Amino acid sequence: MGNSVPTELKSLNFSEDELKKLYKNFSKIDKDKSGTLEPEEFFDIPELAQNPLVKRVIAVLDKNTDGKISFLEFVQGLSSLSASASSEEKLRFAFQIYDVNNDGFISNGELFSVLKMMVGNNLNDTQLQQLVDRTIIKADEDMDGKISFEEFCKMVQDLDVIERLVIST
Repeated sequence: MGNSVPTELKSLNFSEDELKKLYKNFSKIDKDKSGTLEPEEFFDIPELAQNPLVKRVIAVLDKNTDGKISFLEFVQGLSSLSASASSEEKLRFAFQIYDVNNDGFISNGELFSVLKMMVGNNLNDTQLQQLVDRTIIKADEDMDGKISFEEFCKMVQDLDVIERLVIST
């Protein structure tokens, strides 16, 4: 990254010192020194290896869908979780975790697959499907069978999601 911060990084929610620290951390994770992070490198981090949603987070960070995370993608994603990010930015990041096909909606199948990652075998598929169906019915105000971003925001407004979606640099 050198001594100056690239223009595309200046508009994000980080100071120059924070960006340098993030680059240092990015470089530590980048074991093969390729300049990008492959999924396996994320799984080498003990705190992430046990997280059932790490694959979804990687997919959300990977904006160009090349299977790797560049430093720009890394910082753009983390920017949504910084202390100075807006509530909407944080909620959009959380929404993208569930919006697997990136069509702007959370379908019944998408909610099922992401919750399955989270609950593992703690619920059988029938129990999980019942939970998904109840959630869709409760959140789906326009009755189109899926959850929009606005419906998602209303659904999670009392769950402290915004407070939990903060990283420290």
